[in-house]
Amino acid sequence: MEEILKNWENPMRKPYLSKVTVNMGVGESGEKLEKARALLEFLTGQAPIRNNARQTNKEFAIRKDEPIAVSVTLRREKASKFLMRTLEAVEFNLKERSFDNRGNFSFGIKEHIDLPDVQYDPEVGIFGMDVCVNLQKRGLRVKERRIKKSHVPIRHQLTKEEGILFAKQEFGVNII
Repeated sequence: MEEILKNWENPMRKPYLSKVTVNMGVGESGEKLEKARALLEFLTGQAPIRNNARQTNKEFAIRKDEPIAVSVTLRREKASKFLMRTLEAVEFNLKERSFDNRGNFSFGIKEHIDLPDVQYDPEVGIFGMDVCVNLQKRGLRVKERRIKKSHVPIRHQLTKEEGILFAKQEFGVNII
């Protein structure tokens, strides 16, 4: 751990919060999806997009390409503020298996009314959401850009241990 912190003295090696993606899967289109869209827009302050079903599922009466979910991608200050609110809803506790091998992590909120300063509205109902957090090191854009893509060595890519340490330091997360 001390070795990781020593590496973070170099600003190119220190991780940062790249984006937070919030997804509300409703499972059906229509009025329920519109309520979820309005709620997600209220919670994040940003207009969500609709996500369509990838395949038909007769058991759940879902057709291919039918809108069944809404999602929003937050960056910079909006992302960190929303992440702190959602972490407060889960009491800053995350499981170690919530982290992937690249240091990203995800968690779910069963009811949106668990968020601070959110009141229950009987007209809207109760919705759950998934929060996916993407962490990166500076310079990774070289690997992802369209023009002149280049190789980024493994030693410069984020690891699971670094992601856990960053979440503990920056957001005060407890790993259970």
